[in-house]
Amino acid sequence: MFAMQLDAVGGPLRAVARPLPQPGAGELRITVTACGVCRTDLHILDGEVEAHLPIVPGHEIVGVIDAIGADVTDFEMGDRVGVPWLGHSCGHCAYCTAGQENLCDAPGFTGCTRDGGYATHAIADAHFCFPIPEIFSDVEAAPLLCAGLIGWRSLRAAGEGRRLGLYGFGAAAHIIAQIAVWQGRDVYAFTRDGDREGQDFALSLGCRWAGSSEDRPPVELDAAILFAPVGALVPLSLRAVHKGGRVICAGIHMSDIPAFPYADLWGERTIASVANLTREDGTSFFAAAQMANVRTVTTRFAATDANLALDRLRRGEIVGAVVLLPDEADWAAAIRDNPV
Repeated sequence: MFAMQLDAVGGPLRAVARPLPQPGAGELRITVTACGVCRTDLHILDGEVEAHLPIVPGHEIVGVIDAIGADVTDFEMGDRVGVPWLGHSCGHCAYCTAGQENLCDAPGFTGCTRDGGYATHAIADAHFCFPIPEIFSDVEAAPLLCAGLIGWRSLRAAGEGRRLGLYGFGAAAHIIAQIAVWQGRDVYAFTRDGDREGQDFALSLGCRWAGSSEDRPPVELDAAILFAPVGALVPLSLRAVHKGGRVICAGIHMSDIPAFPYADLWGERTIASVANLTREDGTSFFAAAQMANVRTVTTRFAATDANLALDRLRRGEIVGAVVLLPDEADWAAAIRDNPV
């Protein structure tokens, strides 16, 4: 197999050849057909999220099962599946037994503690793989495995209020905005100051208003979801929600939240974080995504161009989501140009 491997914090990723891995009990081997690029991958690259190095990043994997380990009963050879960020849970800690496997004390994370999908093949725990609905192509489905799932968990945590603010209109927001609009909500999109392209993109998806994160929306919001990992957005969003409103922090990492007056929080406003996902999130999300006819907007790169894709994502040059496509014809040249 071939993969783009992160050897040290700060990168870059390096193309490597490895023996084809074999699935253990309860595992699947997947031929990767597409893998999304997530901002969490940047946090891993920068050391803001600790990974087991060397690691193959990528936790929005779509592929076809080509080998099945013992004790797997829910999948067959040739099935198309998706692999998300939460790649394993212990199954017996207090959180797992309470149905909160997203908070497991001994989790495994795809592309962080378990090798991910910037590769031709990946091994995955069958319990944390999802069948991909036929209406989504491989490229369309890849961003749904994290941006979509975390967006869905965040949307549910935000409650059922009609006026919803989305701060940071990237991969996750453009997916969940479609579901929120389908649900009949009024969506208000917040982007970087001066990002007219991002604001126009949000409006094209049915958002009622789009503006800068520094702006006050034209109405008080029932809830806000923060997809941008910027702590300064917390007090800004608190001032945008009405009394009793909720602010949901969706990222795995965020810069420090600055001090703010208690008056901004008073009135039973709440701040909460969302961590990882559960298998139920996957089941319910894919059902909702089909009914809402979600369509992901993507920019495609060859898997061997992962460093370029990550750099463009970091600079905010991507509209929608980034997806890597493995092409074995590219690997030999990439390995030759990036020796150990």
